[in-house]
Amino acid sequence: MNEQPVTIYTDGGCTPNPGPGGWGAVLRQGDHLLELFGGEPEQTTNNRMELTAPIMALEALKRSVVVHLYTDSTYVRNGITSWVAGWARNGWRTSAKQPVKNVDLWQRLQAACAVHQVEWFWVKGHAGVADNELADVLATRGMQQALGSS
Repeated sequence: MNEQPVTIYTDGGCTPNPGPGGWGAVLRQGDHLLELFGGEPEQTTNNRMELTAPIMALEALKRSVVVHLYTDSTYVRNGITSWVAGWARNGWRTSAKQPVKNVDLWQRLQAACAVHQVEWFWVKGHAGVADNELADVLATRGMQQALGSS
């Protein structure tokens, strides 16, 4: 099978941090485009929203595929590519023996990644990358929608 990878751009944030937050994701495969967004009207953090975006994007995929996932969060990229395996091995404790923050989301992201062949990329935020800018717009929309429904 020589199928095109699914390209995903994600973003998340809060105003203020912590505070209400939103997340957005842009998924592309060939000519297909899917825009996802959502938010939390209550207290959340930038990091939780940055983690939620790739989780929701990966969980939206209907079958196992190759994914190129772009995030402007070094926390998310470093966490999933470098830190998460050690945290899991150490009972979800950091090297300083402290509980890992956002463990619920890290476990969910790890499970979502296990279904697909995910290659992670970091992209500089607010640098004119069209789909990253769109993910930011969607995250803002998600936060605004969450605040409107609270």
